[in-house]
Amino acid sequence: MKTILIAEDEPEVRNYLRLALTCRGYEVEFAQNGDEAVRYVQNGRDRFSLALLDILMPQKDGLEALREIRDICPSLPVVMLSGASAPANIVIAMKYGASDFLSKPVGHDELCRVIERALPVPVSNLPRLVPAPEFHGPMTPPVGTWSQRVEQLLRSIGSSDVPVLLQGETGVGKEVLARKLHGRSARAGGPFLKLNCAALPSELVESELFGYDRGAFTGAFKNTPGKFEMASGGTILLDEIGDMDFRLQAKLLQVLQDREFMRLGAKEVSRIDVRVMAATHCNLEDAITQGRFREDLYYRLNVIDIQIPPLRDRTDEIIPLAEFFIRTHASPTEPVLEIPPVLRTALLEHQWPGNVRELENVMRKYLILRNASTVATDLRASANRRAGRGTVPHPSPDKEHITALPSRVREPRQLPPPAAPENGISPAAPILEHVDYAHKAAEAQAIVDALNSCLWNRKQAAAMLQIDYKALLYKMRKLGIGERKASATA
Repeated sequence: MKTILIAEDEPEVRNYLRLALTCRGYEVEFAQNGDEAVRYVQNGRDRFSLALLDILMPQKDGLEALREIRDICPSLPVVMLSGASAPANIVIAMKYGASDFLSKPVGHDELCRVIERALPVPVSNLPRLVPAPEFHGPMTPPVGTWSQRVEQLLRSIGSSDVPVLLQGETGVGKEVLARKLHGRSARAGGPFLKLNCAALPSELVESELFGYDRGAFTGAFKNTPGKFEMASGGTILLDEIGDMDFRLQAKLLQVLQDREFMRLGAKEVSRIDVRVMAATHCNLEDAITQGRFREDLYYRLNVIDIQIPPLRDRTDEIIPLAEFFIRTHASPTEPVLEIPPVLRTALLEHQWPGNVRELENVMRKYLILRNASTVATDLRASANRRAGRGTVPHPSPDKEHITALPSRVREPRQLPPPAAPENGISPAAPILEHVDYAHKAAEAQAIVDALNSCLWNRKQAAAMLQIDYKALLYKMRKLGIGERKASATA
């Protein structure tokens, strides 16, 4: 059984990592900081199969620990974990010899995939990704004209093996469609890998795509396959291809033409058997005119060009998709929420700059708040802010909905009501105070509901609310959430 050393100072993250990795059959040992991690490796360098180091730790940080561990045990794979996924940190970590890099919060599948990829096994015995079945995403049911066109498209080109270029705004479902095309193809039993060309510095994209041999650069301590090699027999999606470094585009063109490549530092050519799909939110023809994208690469990728329309042009799908997301994210123990007319109207009137992804987030918010008027008002307020017309105040939410919380929940501090106006005159200031009061009460209720739904795991609640963990702690202190229970138990 393989043992993984984890250096992480946050107890909640440690608990999550222990659960996630022990469920996959790994043994786990913990270090509180970088100094302790280095001592563990010194005292038992053959005991660990892999080290997982957080970058931000007290005393010695993860990058310093990584450098010392590399001197002690150069062959030990090390994966870096950090909440601050700055490109500089990634470059430094790779320079010091990190095998891979994970950004918090990390999902279970991504964590296990990266660890399995980093473990020192022969390339021929690399763990194969689970074959990707046909992807059932938001566009699965033919809910509208566009989805019906997608079904026709899948029937006509799904079984082919030609390159596909997916173009459309952010959030329209490019990856969803790519997975569906993969699931309908003869490669459905092979892996589906995605590389976001905009998420990594240009210095790392080449090594991620083509891999590298030991000694290719400082920190290359073992042969490492790239995405093309790992996706053999399957499909690779080059997301945000329009942001790929111009110099790397020439090498990618050669790979697509010759179906062969060389790892960094290698002396032998490798053959590939991969279907290539590319996705972008950019207008590639404009990028060609501006000299940012190679015209020959564009025509090599553009065998089949699929233009995915934005959600605002697919209004017949908005309500069916909203209902789909409610069913997807609702708790199985609770009745499915209906979409009342006030929210239905707001959904149809909204322009959806974030497209299907934005719609999914709005419906998740509705499941948390359970207040259709508040969600509808927020939609209109965000549209007004973008249009530069100011904001629309929240309506006063139902008072009973805000304060009638279950006794087992840590209740938010009861906010004092705004002062009554003098002489019966209601100036502007008290009106704004009422709006502010209603806003804070609704915010407190949303936080408490999120905390309660995940058993008061603040990390999970922050991810559910889609805010930073530290921002959640600040809001909890500001709104007094948990103070009542703390004072009662003191």
